Amino acid sequence: MNSFTLSLVAAILTGLISLVSFFLLALNKKNLNKIIFVLVALAAGTLLGDAFIHLIPEALSENSSIYTSLMILGGVLLFFSLEKFLRWHHCHKETSNPNCHHPVGITSLIGDGLHNFLDGIIIAASFQISFELGMASTLAIILHEIPQEIGDFAILLHAGFPAQKAILLNFLVSLAAIFGVVVFFTTGNFLIEQSPLLLGLAAGGFIYIGGSDLIPELHHETNFKKSLLQFFFLVLGGLIMVALKLTG
Repeated sequence: MNSFTLSLVAAILTGLISLVSFFLLALNKKNLNKIIFVLVALAAGTLLGDAFIHLIPEALSENSSIYTSLMILGGVLLFFSLEKFLRWHHCHKETSNPNCHHPVGITSLIGDGLHNFLDGIIIAASFQISFELGMASTLAIILHEIPQEIGDFAILLHAGFPAQKAILLNFLVSLAAIFGVVVFFTTGNFLIEQSPLLLGLAAGGFIYIGGSDLIPELHHETNFKKSLLQFFFLVLGGLIMVALKLTG
């Protein structure tokens, strides 16, 4: 197979990782609601860990610090503006309408879509260089996606999406990796040159979602033991990202 076909297959495989959330559906709704508070903590830890351990160092290694810093700040401002827009034009979290969802669900999907798009570019660029590098990059992305997809699923549940719809949306957004592959082979080196800036933008989005939406939600839990458990999963999410970095 040529590098384009290999890249498409690899992108599809990484997209299927989003279906890992099906395992959580084995739990009934009551038990799922009992663990959602720790899953949100895990999501916050993985998002912040991904931003600070993976995305920002990668962006800085390919670009000057000032431009990367501006893109990170731009990502924060972009996702702030996006959430503000959603709050203005859609329903609020407190509404009784069951079809309304907290804006963090939408912003999370957008941030994850951008991240998956970048993963597709990385996969395509790796296979363009060699089969071995492409396989290594694909494996690294798959290992990286497992905890993140569980966290994304938790965010969507927390935002009010039904479990089945959350899984479907996660899967559809994961297909952005395929789009990244197609765009890479269409545009070539131009997109590679812009990837550090896109990494900074994605990092800023993840920092905003983790810091402004998820962590404040954790403060609603005042039980001491549950708060300790939240802290443990928050740290665990970051440590998973560190472990993937060290073994990558």
